[in-house]
Amino acid sequence: MTISISTPGPGSSGYLDMYPERKVSVFKNPYILGLTAVASIGGLLFGYDTGVISGALLYIKDDFPQVKQSNFLQETIVSMAVAGAILGAAAGGWINDAYGRKKATLTADVIFTVGAVVMAAAPDPYILIIGRLLVGVGVGVASVTAPVYIAELSPSEIRGSLVSTNVLMITGGQFLSYLINLAFTQVPGTWRWMLGVSGVPAVVQFCLMLFLPESPRWLFMKNREKEAIDVLANIYDAARLEDEIASLSVQSEEEDHHKRNDIRFWHVFKSKEIRLAFLAGAGLQAFQQFTGINTVMYYSPTIVQMAGFRSNELALLLSLIVAGLNAAGTILGIYLIDHAGRRKLSLYSLGGVIVSLIILSISFFKQSSENGLYGWLAVLGLALYIAFFSPGMGTVPWTVNSEVYPEEYRGICGGMSATVNWVSNLIVAESFLSVAAVAGTGPTFLIIAGIAVLAFLFVAVYVPETKGLTFDEVEMLWKERAWGKNPHTERLLES
Repeated sequence: MTISISTPGPGSSGYLDMYPERKVSVFKNPYILGLTAVASIGGLLFGYDTGVISGALLYIKDDFPQVKQSNFLQETIVSMAVAGAILGAAAGGWINDAYGRKKATLTADVIFTVGAVVMAAAPDPYILIIGRLLVGVGVGVASVTAPVYIAELSPSEIRGSLVSTNVLMITGGQFLSYLINLAFTQVPGTWRWMLGVSGVPAVVQFCLMLFLPESPRWLFMKNREKEAIDVLANIYDAARLEDEIASLSVQSEEEDHHKRNDIRFWHVFKSKEIRLAFLAGAGLQAFQQFTGINTVMYYSPTIVQMAGFRSNELALLLSLIVAGLNAAGTILGIYLIDHAGRRKLSLYSLGGVIVSLIILSISFFKQSSENGLYGWLAVLGLALYIAFFSPGMGTVPWTVNSEVYPEEYRGICGGMSATVNWVSNLIVAESFLSVAAVAGTGPTFLIIAGIAVLAFLFVAVYVPETKGLTFDEVEMLWKERAWGKNPHTERLLES
């Protein structure tokens, strides 16, 4: 398929230069803000589940001696949610494309709520693990759905900021989990409250989502144009609405030969440009995890204790500060992602992450010196790590993956990419404590620093800049990378 663009598409930088009055502002459109806020509750579930287990684990070990005596059980309780998220993300892409973003979100909420109840009532570690698996499936479906739903509702000029709002909710959920962990430290059934409360946001989102519309792009893809236009009319003024509808109609006609209603896994990789887009998107997701973020979030209280701070309450308090930095950094990322751009933000972020991991490594190498300063150096390293990671590598992978795939493959590619993220997450969560016990905590952080160097090189080579581009322009960018700038090259090579 070749695309010729004689005039700038609606939402592109050229279009907005011609018609500056048609530009959409985030804070002047409460409809978009409302949709984004409700959809982003999925990110809150994601973040809360990631953060809450780090504090709950300290008390689960007190209630179940077999957990305290086994690193494997501790890692399984943490990582079983990640295993569930792998299943949820893999299924979530298909659910999104077949049944829509709205039904996918409602499904995620129901599964998550059931999992929260099972965890809170668990009589032994093994039922707790089943609850963690169910919660993980819900989180996995939500992690695919929320960024795509927000991206497809967002005008291109503010798409990065709005999708990053979902990441803010992830980090906000992590911060909230530490607050709740602290609030329940003196309450009977400590960890049960910590884990059970997680069902509340899922119930709230389910109720609100019943009143929200389906993604207009998905509606167009399913030939439900009238419903799509009703949604778009609440986002754009009359002049731009007409252009957006015309653009979507043209895309819909051009994509008919892709048989959107019969998308299968193996179709995705027939196209060279989709393979390149998936390499960039999935690579970012993998490196987000292998550069250690969820090691820090899952195990930050444990890391603080490793650094010499033995009190559970103090460990949770210091971890709360780390989580607060994470949320603050994400707010900065929301501003920078549509100003500095995705690629540059990632490179600066990874540069700081490398330095921070080296500081962490040094602090643990020197821990045996009985100098208390090295414990505080470890806390400083954690804080710096979060401060550099959250604005860039925290926000960019999810934003890029919501915008780099063609419309007919956005759900399935987003699902596969999120699955890569969760598989990488599982590997890190299941191995960190064991690797640290065998190799030492200092060498473990040094290994992660080496992976961050590889991530820097990957972004520099394989990830293009998509700031301010429409979905059409992003698709053209990949075609140019795959076949060169001659519009006839692709047709000749495919023939």
